Amino acid sequence: MTSDPSPEAEVAAELMKAMTRLRARLRTESAPSDRRWSWSQLTTLARIVEEGPVTATELAQAEHVRRQSMAETLAALRAEGLVGTSKDPGDARKTLVHATPEGQALIGTIPVARAAWLGAAIEAHLRADERETLLKAAAIMNRIADSGR
Repeated sequence: MTSDPSPEAEVAAELMKAMTRLRARLRTESAPSDRRWSWSQLTTLARIVEEGPVTATELAQAEHVRRQSMAETLAALRAEGLVGTSKDPGDARKTLVHATPEGQALIGTIPVARAAWLGAAIEAHLRADERETLLKAAAIMNRIADSGR
């Protein structure tokens, strides 16, 4: 015999479904249009931009992929001039990967494109009272995200 889910469980399930769908749509709407980058390439590049110079091994660990897979991703990014390499000043045996100005610029376009699409969608499809509700929901979601376990 199964019991009906609690109201909280229903809210959680619907919220997760909506967040997953919105995230997928944001990815689609913010994909750079001039090239076809894989999301693994873009997330790797974003990590390099955010964290600064890093080794390929550290990137593979952070992205939860094999070193060989990361090497392929970095080769593609390097071929397009989005990343470069240099010797680690602290250990000349290591090579650090860094984002080029072109790589930084590409990653900088993604949040702008996402915000533009989302803002336009909100303006086109929501009434003023729904916008207020959405703003309140965002505050609640941030409060949940900041809560302890």
